[in-house]
Amino acid sequence: MHAGRRFTPIEFMKWTSHDTYWMLFLAAVPTVLYYFGLKFLALPWQPTAIVGTAVAFIVGFKNNASYNRLWEARQIYGAIINDSRSFAYTLRDALGGKQSIIAKRMFYRHFAWLTALRFQLREPRAWENMGHKRNKNFRASHYDIPEALSKVDVELARYLGQDELTYILSKKNRATQLTAVQSEELAFLRNNGAINDFQWTQLQQGLMKLTDHQGKAERIKNFPYPRNFSSIATYLLFIFVILVPFALLREFDRLGDGTFLEGYSLWFNIPFSAAITWAFHTLDTVGESSVNPFEGSANDVPITQISRTIEIDMRDMLDETNLPPAIVPKNNIVL
Repeated sequence: MHAGRRFTPIEFMKWTSHDTYWMLFLAAVPTVLYYFGLKFLALPWQPTAIVGTAVAFIVGFKNNASYNRLWEARQIYGAIINDSRSFAYTLRDALGGKQSIIAKRMFYRHFAWLTALRFQLREPRAWENMGHKRNKNFRASHYDIPEALSKVDVELARYLGQDELTYILSKKNRATQLTAVQSEELAFLRNNGAINDFQWTQLQQGLMKLTDHQGKAERIKNFPYPRNFSSIATYLLFIFVILVPFALLREFDRLGDGTFLEGYSLWFNIPFSAAITWAFHTLDTVGESSVNPFEGSANDVPITQISRTIEIDMRDMLDETNLPPAIVPKNNIVL
């Protein structure tokens, strides 16, 4: 998540520099050929304008869908914050207060659940965009992905005993199994009279809410923006980018007729065509950078920061003093 006022123009230029060079090149080739006499390369601008209208609609639709996916992901983690806090104080008070060893063990198992979940959500998928050169370069110069700097077994070892750690690491969906262990311990406490039926019901409902949130996050992670919409947007955009320089050749050549620019106005086709195609391509790229809100991009939901905030709040409920530091932005970006 970008935590500053805005991306700076320099950041945007660096992020899109590779694509900008291609736009200039694609505009320069037909302009130079036209200048040297290949007049037949000039196309009427009207068909290109129709394609541009279609591209504008589909890119706008894609960006709206991308924002909806991003906002839903943020709502899911907002609910995880609230339900983690309510689960924590309900559990603490049901088990006898801040000094309860069982409560502390279950608190730390919840931290392990948050950790396992964020590592699972950061796992790469074939349709995600962090492998693109522009994203790799931007990441290398601006921020780090915490889950790429550590290993899940090392992080889980901070919260779990060795036997439980070994058991959890043997499972495929570790977050789910950690919730199952929490449920198993609650059942044991209920059967042994440590908590009554009403307390067990409340705590079990808390676990069910957390499981529901996990499932919603996994749905966004594992179901991409539909490939049919994504593909047609890419193809139409490609056609539009290719056509624009050819469609504006004659218009810019005529622009200087009767003025001191006569014979030279043609060269305006290069910057103006590049600017038009850059605008459409960058709008599409912005939507693509938000469509997968857990992949590790600069526009992600900050699940690592949120998980740390929950841990600090819950450990504070136990009056622990050695609290972990809050995660702060690096170059205005926080994950």
